[in-house]
Amino acid sequence: MSTKKWLAGLVVMLGIGSHSVQAQQDKMFSQYMFNMLALNPAYAGSRDVLSMSALYRTQWTGVEGAPQTATFTMDMPINRERVGLGLQLFGDRLGVTEEAGGFLSYAFRIKVGQKSTLALGLQGGASSFRANLTQVRLSPDGTGASDPAFANDISKILPNFGTGLYFSNDRGYIGLSVPRLIKNRLSDYSAPAAGLRPQQRRQAYLTAGFVIGVSPQIKIKPSTLVKYAEGAPLGFDGNINIWFADRIAIGASVRRNQFAEWTNYTTDAIVGMLEVQVTDQLRFGYAYDRTMNRLGDIAPNSHEIMLRYEFGFGKNRILTPRYF
Repeated sequence: MSTKKWLAGLVVMLGIGSHSVQAQQDKMFSQYMFNMLALNPAYAGSRDVLSMSALYRTQWTGVEGAPQTATFTMDMPINRERVGLGLQLFGDRLGVTEEAGGFLSYAFRIKVGQKSTLALGLQGGASSFRANLTQVRLSPDGTGASDPAFANDISKILPNFGTGLYFSNDRGYIGLSVPRLIKNRLSDYSAPAAGLRPQQRRQAYLTAGFVIGVSPQIKIKPSTLVKYAEGAPLGFDGNINIWFADRIAIGASVRRNQFAEWTNYTTDAIVGMLEVQVTDQLRFGYAYDRTMNRLGDIAPNSHEIMLRYEFGFGKNRILTPRYF
């Protein structure tokens, strides 16, 4: 068996069977700033129009069984923009595991200034989780000893709900969310003495960003994402995009993870981005990740494509373009 094929099985083992990393981060996006509904239900309706986005990510290109994620989101304001409604559909594949599902979002939006809004969001839904654990090879040559944690396949329906807060205006935003609050068990197998209890972990996201107008034609948009999962180190994304004439943007991100001590961090990836506002309604985005950790020696490249289409442009939308 090749190194890359065995690595696919190893990733699954770490994600489900290892105590040290069983609280790994949820689905990861480099273009999180354009896919906010997937992180925070309170974002629903914040763009003041019916907005539809699709995103596809393939991670660690060249490794069999590496993560692949697709999402589709749709949201819109109703009741004079006092309420936001949203829909999120997703599919995620990692090695022999697959998850697909959907969530409905509701955001109650409160005006706290002439151009500022505070939204309180809830979401609920379910996903179908499958793991063909009996197909996992526990050693590169396939001769490793058997492990009871991988003796049976898994097929489960996982209901869940989440919540979030989102404050925004025409120049900035800050959000805090926990998209999944229920800690569903992923397997009936458990070995408490070894610290092995396969289950979903709560994950929290803190997001923030703002726009700086350098000139009528150039705007700088920095943003950040802080990720926390129970039992796992903190993750940080720092991003900066430069917009030209509100039509084309180039950007870069650095993704870092806390490593052991609070003051010690490791760089996980560096990211290059391109965003094109093709028309007033259609936006295209592309992100390229260069893996900087040890996995980068085997699979350094990840790719992500995003499309957004928006219906209906009122007077406010034309005078104040939405950057978030």
